[in-house]
Amino acid sequence: MAYGRKLRMGLVGGAGGFIGQVHRMAAALDGEVELVCGAFSSSPEKSRAAGEALYLAPERVYASYQEMFSRERERDDAMDFVSIVTPNYLHAEIAIAALRAGFHVLCEKPMTTDLASAKQLADTVAETGKRFCLMHNYSGYPMVKEARARIRNGSIGELRKIVVEYPQGWLAGDFASAGVKHQSWKLDPELSGGSCCLGDIGTHAFHLTEYVTGLRVAELCADLSVFVDYKPLEDDANILLHFASGARGVLYASQVSINDENSLAFRIYGSKGGLEWHQEEPNTLVAKWPDRPREIIRTGSGNAYLTPAALGTTRIPAGHPEGFVEAFANIYLEFGRAVRESAAGTASDEYDFPSVIDGMREVAFVKTAWESQRSRKWLPLPGV
Repeated sequence: MAYGRKLRMGLVGGAGGFIGQVHRMAAALDGEVELVCGAFSSSPEKSRAAGEALYLAPERVYASYQEMFSRERERDDAMDFVSIVTPNYLHAEIAIAALRAGFHVLCEKPMTTDLASAKQLADTVAETGKRFCLMHNYSGYPMVKEARARIRNGSIGELRKIVVEYPQGWLAGDFASAGVKHQSWKLDPELSGGSCCLGDIGTHAFHLTEYVTGLRVAELCADLSVFVDYKPLEDDANILLHFASGARGVLYASQVSINDENSLAFRIYGSKGGLEWHQEEPNTLVAKWPDRPREIIRTGSGNAYLTPAALGTTRIPAGHPEGFVEAFANIYLEFGRAVRESAAGTASDEYDFPSVIDGMREVAFVKTAWESQRSRKWLPLPGV
């Protein structure tokens, strides 16, 4: 390892809401990363208060991300990478600035809100040679990785049908009284990139589809709806998918599915069997067979029947549930490995975390879905 110490992390955003706290906990979980600095809010006062609450040195709590990047690059103990947990429309400009300042970047999804800035960000990653990780935390669950490994080894045969769904109910009623006013930017077309449901949770479903199956969506036909008319953006999406392999799929994302919380799930069917997983019960994977009962596959560090992909991301014995924060932590661990190996000159092209190319594909997915909605046609997904 090039570093005989913990990796030093900076954070942009995270003063409000829960996601910044999740990132801080996840990064620290395995003792590989320490938070050393931050620009926690566009308000200097809020950033300062957040830094005090985290017991950071006052001189490393910054009023803006520009100040943080400028001053950190001058320090002998500078941060090694920055995590970006701001609203979506700010992701690209902050990530590009960080890369150009010489820092590796971990960014919350979606990567950007338009293809032009996604392309600019991808070009900047290539130009700087820095590591870029897109945080799709659901791909960090051990049973998701187990499903991916089993599909890769041919366990369920040639894939035929992929169904992925992500229903929520938080926009089904009066948003103003829902206790989530800090997320109001998601309903502003100028700030959200022209999409609410797809940009927020549909991108998770799309990434999980391609990550687990290893297939690429070739074309789609979308039916997007606005059921609650106090906002201009879609709150429900039903999308038919054609994969380049010939497989067929259905992607359903909704924020008006009352009493659904974070019900992300997939059902994948091949020529020999099927696999099913639900995020709200993440420690179980169900295998389905034509000639025998369903198989219940459980996570756990002592379960030798699991593939190395699952065992390598499982921390505790069976019967002790692992969940949301640990999935984030698995992404941080793999990204940290890439950062360390980059410094040591031993980096590879194969790391198990979402890349800038994955980010470009999801931005293209949202754009193409809206174009399909307007044209009422099947449309190809750009080959990014």
